[in-house]
Amino acid sequence: MPATSTMTGAAAAKMRAAVLTAPHSLAIEHVAVPSLEPDQVLVRVSAVGVCGSDVHYYEHGRIGPFVVDGPLILGHELSGRIEAVGHDVDPARIGERVAIEPQRPCRRCGQCRAGRYNLCPRMEFFATPPVDGAFAELIAIQSDFAFAIPDAVSDEAAALMEPLSVGIWTCRRADVGPGSRVLVAGAGPIGVILAQTARAFGASEVIVTDIDAGRRELAGRFGATRVVDPLTDSVEGLDVDAFIDATGAPAAVRSGILAVRPAGRVILVGLGADDVELPVSFLRNREIWLSGVFRYTGTWPLAIELVASGKVDLDGLVTARFGLAEAEGALAVGGEPGQLKAVVYPGR
Repeated sequence: MPATSTMTGAAAAKMRAAVLTAPHSLAIEHVAVPSLEPDQVLVRVSAVGVCGSDVHYYEHGRIGPFVVDGPLILGHELSGRIEAVGHDVDPARIGERVAIEPQRPCRRCGQCRAGRYNLCPRMEFFATPPVDGAFAELIAIQSDFAFAIPDAVSDEAAALMEPLSVGIWTCRRADVGPGSRVLVAGAGPIGVILAQTARAFGASEVIVTDIDAGRRELAGRFGATRVVDPLTDSVEGLDVDAFIDATGAPAAVRSGILAVRPAGRVILVGLGADDVELPVSFLRNREIWLSGVFRYTGTWPLAIELVASGKVDLDGLVTARFGLAEAEGALAVGGEPGQLKAVVYPGR
């Protein structure tokens, strides 16, 4: 049932959404407005960043074990304004501008109770089959996953708190701190955000590699102290404290590992092949700590502070903007020269 008097008739109401109906096929449809549970808020979506996972679902219909087997609304990087609240939520929240953490853990399993809710086996994550995402006019989310943002933070930057959270979670797992020397492979959106985040965490040197000259130039503008073309210059032997891969490319992973000092850290972020050959002897003999990252836990408060304080620039990453009816174009623009981050506005 609707959770507040402001939602009377919401179950029958309709909203526009861009729905993935098949690979390479997105349709604008009128779908039901989500009903609110007692602990949820209804958010009118302001801006949605396009993620590589959205593109992957659009092009291939799956990512690993997650298969699109029915209509799916994409988009999980979002901001908006609270329009209604559930019975258990303070009505004073109506009207707040918010950045959304787009996931719903069960809060009861062993992983959740241990503080690792990103690993919850019952996780419901936006735009991950069968859970719909935010290429829509309205979404519902638990109130404590809708974070109030200050006026100084734009709707676009608020939406990009999600990839920034990946950067924060990665730098925490990489143990980046004051004076750290960090190597990042890949100068796409995540790589550029990682470079900025590492600097915000106190890294004194952030080396970014990419085979594309334009993206190397962008990395130099957004946090990198040095950029490298891996096709012409090797990074092996740099003895960095941490290597972070944002490419998923086997060659980048291998060469990056060979750049890590003894007892350093390797963090795998990029989506790539399911199986990669690794220099196991090198890892073992140097006692290098290797891990992946899977989303994030408890990162939004720091993300908001980093953006509001000017330590991380997310607005400068946006290179293309689209209305909801143009969402299909937003999914295709990322591969064009000079493009970094596309944003969809469901209200347009």
